[in-house]
Amino acid sequence: MGRMDERLTKGEIRKDAVQDAVEATAGTVGQVATILTGAVRDVASAIGGLATDIFEIRDAARRASEQSEQSD
Repeated sequence: MGRMDERLTKGEIRKDAVQDAVEATAGTVGQVATILTGAVRDVASAIGGLATDIFEIRDAARRASEQSEQSD
C-alpha cells in the first residue's frame, strides 16, 4: 500500500475557511434572534402588565369618585 498525499490545496483551505465562517455566522445570528425574541416577549409582557395596572387604577378612581358623590 502506497502512502497517500493528504496535502490540501489552497482552494480547499479557502472553502473550509468560508464554510467555518458561514457556520459561525449562522450560529451567532441564531443566538441573536433568540435573544431578540425573548426581549420582544418580555417587553410585550411588561406593556401588557402596565395596561392592566392602568385599567385597574382607572376603575378604582371611578369607584372612589362615585362613592364620594354619594356621600355628599
